[in-house]
Amino acid sequence: MWAVIRTAHPENERAKRIEHSGIRVGEIISYRAWRVPNHSWFKRGHERLCSVYISEFVWDPEKPAAADVRTHGIYSFRKVVRSRDEYGYEIPIGHLLFGRIRIWGEIVEHERGYRSQFAKIISLDYGDPNLLEKFRLIYRVNPAPTSILDRFN
Repeated sequence: MWAVIRTAHPENERAKRIEHSGIRVGEIISYRAWRVPNHSWFKRGHERLCSVYISEFVWDPEKPAAADVRTHGIYSFRKVVRSRDEYGYEIPIGHLLFGRIRIWGEIVEHERGYRSQFAKIISLDYGDPNLLEKFRLIYRVNPAPTSILDRFN
């Protein structure tokens, strides 16, 4: 399951029992979506992207996102996600933006992707062109080169 859920989930319970293997790797590039929230509750100049499912999880443009992988973590996909259809799970109503993140720290690998301790947005690639332009400025990122995205289809 890719949605971050507040209730205990069997995978979370299993993750608590897994002993750390001692394997260390560098950062991983993965893919995800963000929800563009209703702007009425943001002060001008403080617009932020939110988690698709947990509206209070706001991505700060200045700091990496952080979460405990043994309870929730930051979910991302192994392959490029460009639309609601490719996301593979029911998505709440609203505008979505899709892009790449760099993940590191403790990482739990799943069939279709990862659940990580830390993540940072590195590109915003798909979605409403006006919202992409606005949030690329806020997060100081560019779209990924097409050649990179095509490699993972």
